Amino acid sequence: MIGALMLDIAGTKLTQDDIQLLQAPQVGGMILFARNIESPHQVRALTDHMRQIRPDILIAVDQEGGRVQRLKNGFTLLPAMGHFGELYLTEPEKALELAEKCGWLMATEVLAVGIDFSFAPVLDINDISDVIGDRSFAKNVKDIVPLANAFMKGMKRAGMATTGKHFPGHGSVKADSHVAAAVDPRSYDEIYQNDMQSFIQLQDSLDALMPAHVIYENVDPNPAGFSEFWLQKVLRQELKFDGVLFSDDLTMQAACVAGGADARIKAALDAGCDMGLVCNQREAACIALEGITEYPLPNQQRLERMRGKIPQIQINEQLDLGEEWQAVKKVIEDFKKSL
Repeated sequence: MIGALMLDIAGTKLTQDDIQLLQAPQVGGMILFARNIESPHQVRALTDHMRQIRPDILIAVDQEGGRVQRLKNGFTLLPAMGHFGELYLTEPEKALELAEKCGWLMATEVLAVGIDFSFAPVLDINDISDVIGDRSFAKNVKDIVPLANAFMKGMKRAGMATTGKHFPGHGSVKADSHVAAAVDPRSYDEIYQNDMQSFIQLQDSLDALMPAHVIYENVDPNPAGFSEFWLQKVLRQELKFDGVLFSDDLTMQAACVAGGADARIKAALDAGCDMGLVCNQREAACIALEGITEYPLPNQQRLERMRGKIPQIQINEQLDLGEEWQAVKKVIEDFKKSL
């Protein structure tokens, strides 16, 4: 059974404390960061060990490409998604082909080392947000939708579920929600007509969404990830979205409006998230876990859709995943060198 809390570990191997935590029923996921990565072989040994302890665990990573890429040593260094958007302006067909290949390549490498999914792609508009920037495919929905769709097509071809972020849109908000309270003063109609359209138009390709830690103050007083309005009324009822809802990291500064770690995860789950992330603070993760011990387990059928098609293969220090992988890797690396 999959629990409602996703947390992390400090090192490249499991400690006794990690093993004990993994066995808690409400722990449902693990997210890996750069500090957990030494080589493909080591990552696969780590994820295999996690599954020995907890066979039903979901393992995730942020492997977007560009400046948000946790798996580096021994993996393909992927371009930022914004570069596909730039190419799309002059060579749309080539840009779409490269975006699809990049989605496949990312997913193939992530799955090979035993990770179920990457929290990708970013569907925000590249507007005034410094924290989004070229993590976004483009500056408008018209270009984002075909490019993100191609990237997700590649992910799915490799056997990976997709997660769109950060609903209903973080690109038009200047503040970085990691370190500050982020507030968007726009009306619901303006958000709906602009930022939300990429999520709406790509809904059929999305297995999960991650709401933004942004307060849309003229719509609801709570950040979207703590808001029944955004998660229940808009997503579940009006848009009929039945995918997984992951909270963004509940230790981020913009999440602190909800109180301590236990109050934050309760607020996220009560609002409609299926799983809450508590990262980089073990004490906070333990407090959050204690806070939801008596909570019912989340929707299992929904969360099971996030399980990746992980190949049963031996992974060495250097990846070698076959001829198609080698060919696609070269295409993406050549594109990156050309930038």
